[in-house]
Amino acid sequence: MKITVVGAGAVGASCAEYIAIKNFASEVVLLDIKEGYAEGKAMDLMQCASLNGFDTKITGSTNDYSKTANSDICVITSGIPRKPGMTREELIGINAGIVKTVSTSLVEHSPNTVLIVVSNPMDTMTYLAHKVTGLPKHKIIGMGGALDSARFKYRLAEALEAPISDVDGMVIGGHSDVGMVPLTSHATRNSIKVSEFISNDRLEQVKEDTKVGGATLTKLLGTSAWYAPGAAVSGLVQAIACDQKKIFPCSVLLDGEYGLSDLCIGVPVVLGANGIDQIVEIKLSDSEKTHLHTSAEGVKKTNSLLDV
Repeated sequence: MKITVVGAGAVGASCAEYIAIKNFASEVVLLDIKEGYAEGKAMDLMQCASLNGFDTKITGSTNDYSKTANSDICVITSGIPRKPGMTREELIGINAGIVKTVSTSLVEHSPNTVLIVVSNPMDTMTYLAHKVTGLPKHKIIGMGGALDSARFKYRLAEALEAPISDVDGMVIGGHSDVGMVPLTSHATRNSIKVSEFISNDRLEQVKEDTKVGGATLTKLLGTSAWYAPGAAVSGLVQAIACDQKKIFPCSVLLDGEYGLSDLCIGVPVVLGANGIDQIVEIKLSDSEKTHLHTSAEGVKKTNSLLDV
């Protein structure tokens, strides 16, 4: 199993590290445009192998896409990250050009790959990948919901004063501060609805804290987060590589599901060896349904800025 990660910055390197540590891939290729950068990160990560007990081979390459040939899964993390006060949507001008070049170059060398898009604004960059690569729609996945759901579970556990392993919850909708739809009505603690444990007001606070989870970290760090994004990507990669049939919320191209079409937005999907095995349609409350459709309008507005 060969995995390529484009972008050897904090998110890309974190992603490569988690994939290697989980030890399910034979090879990870880290590619970056900056001379020697990916090679250096790969060498540093390989020097962790004996310490962390993995046999995955990590190699680096400066913009040589021939090294990525025949990758089973390709991850795009390249592009500029957010700075404090910036929205993800503000990154579109620069990142659209990068994602277009990277995605077409990857597919040229790996025509049967599954493509995972991480670059922001993620839902729009995933839609762009559909427009420029010609890959079947089940093979292009945007990673946002897995990260947003992890942040939701963190906030739920905090409110419940419970271990995170006891908590389950999901975030759908657009990967933006206003577009996220944390499904509070479906959130549970060991299969019991969380509303049995905390008040509606506290649950509403959890929801709002989740939606600005990325912005909160950007303000503290001065740039975008990288540990949880890298871990979230590695979860998707493992689910596909190992044909796990796990459900994750992912940004996928919709064709009538949830009453939405011709856009990529976060919904629950089953992930397996072919990428998206199934889009799962769940029952939403009226407010969740309204929020999802409002989120979709925001995504479409950003999509309209694309030059495709």
